[in-house]
Amino acid sequence: MFEFWLAISLPLRLATLAIIGLLGGAVANYVIYTWCWLPRPISPWAPPSADAPARRKLDYVPLLGWFSLRREVKLHGRGFWIRPLLIELGLAIAIPALYLFETQNGGMLAESLQVPEVLQLPWLITWGHRIFLGHAVLLMLMVAATFIDFDEQTIPDIITVPGTLFALLLGAISYWGFMPISLPIGDAPTSLHQATFGVPWFPEPRGPGASDFEKWWTSTGLLCGLAIWSGWCFALADRRLILRKGYAKAIEFFCAGLVRHATWKWLLGIWIAGLIAISIVFQLGGIHWHGLLSSLIGLAVGGGVVWAIRIVASNAMGVEAMGFGDVTLMAMIGAFLGWQAAVAAFFLAPFAAIVIVIIQFMVTREPRIPFGPYLCAGAALTVIGWDRVMNQWFLPNLYFLGSFIFWLSFGMLALMGGMLFVWRHIKQRIFA
Repeated sequence: MFEFWLAISLPLRLATLAIIGLLGGAVANYVIYTWCWLPRPISPWAPPSADAPARRKLDYVPLLGWFSLRREVKLHGRGFWIRPLLIELGLAIAIPALYLFETQNGGMLAESLQVPEVLQLPWLITWGHRIFLGHAVLLMLMVAATFIDFDEQTIPDIITVPGTLFALLLGAISYWGFMPISLPIGDAPTSLHQATFGVPWFPEPRGPGASDFEKWWTSTGLLCGLAIWSGWCFALADRRLILRKGYAKAIEFFCAGLVRHATWKWLLGIWIAGLIAISIVFQLGGIHWHGLLSSLIGLAVGGGVVWAIRIVASNAMGVEAMGFGDVTLMAMIGAFLGWQAAVAAFFLAPFAAIVIVIIQFMVTREPRIPFGPYLCAGAALTVIGWDRVMNQWFLPNLYFLGSFIFWLSFGMLALMGGMLFVWRHIKQRIFA
């Protein structure tokens, strides 16, 4: 199948990907308007409003159909069709552009490696296509999550949960789906290494046979993977800790809440199936366990960073600081891209937010600021500027700080909590 794809001429491949992008945009629009908290009968693939005229065949054609659907302006508001049209057009352009960037131009490699004799290496061609597949799916998922978050300030689990499971499946197939890191760090690149769960600080890549990696192919690695999976499943459960009536009642209410909704049976089934699947992949070992563990650790770091900030900020401010959808979204991004990219995306998100907030306010006059779109933009910037972000900034600083960065992160988290706590009391005094 892969050889057949490469045998097709590049223009035909790009045209095919443009069509896939159009269809992906149509699916994203369906998800945006029907999988949200308050569905709206806008997508032609969803049941129409009772007052809407009968659907025409042209309505179902991506991109062109929105010109036909303008007749429903009285039902959905002026210009309602413009955004979904632009989403489909944008993905029809973005998917082929991403393909060119990652598979043909070597855009994620260092500039000195973006030469024909490197780009034409068979293993690098395979690597680039695997990376592109994961990123194309992630892009479509992030588009749907972004616009639902803009509309409702929430991100449904029905997007992030299947997305995370797909990312873990890709990781279990092979660790070659993770992005390239140029080695040695901070010097002229001479080789490439996958951005898996390891920290490639050393001049030579290290693999399963290296002494500092051996423990991840033992029960230590298995327990770590099972713990991350269990933590993710627990995070998806309905968790409420109410301490007003004491710890005994709090535990009672907490346990009752876990099984309050019928979805707990599905979640329990997913958890058990995941434990079995992770154990099987661990027994297979090799590239399969290497890739799956890399996805799991990316999930843990991506979701864990946002969850920690949410807990600290919410307690310091006395109100919910971030939605839990942001946690599951960043966990999904980490599972696709790995922990290094998840951290970089989180730090780039505020810079993307500056631009998005200004545009959003100018267009909609909406003052509320959902955080999910900025996380998605940060992930996109990380992929597009991978060499500058990772090879020239993140890893050299990580190499310089070493293990101190762990304690620095805790210190910054505590400092943020303290500043928010002080600001909370200042506001209470001012607006009392």
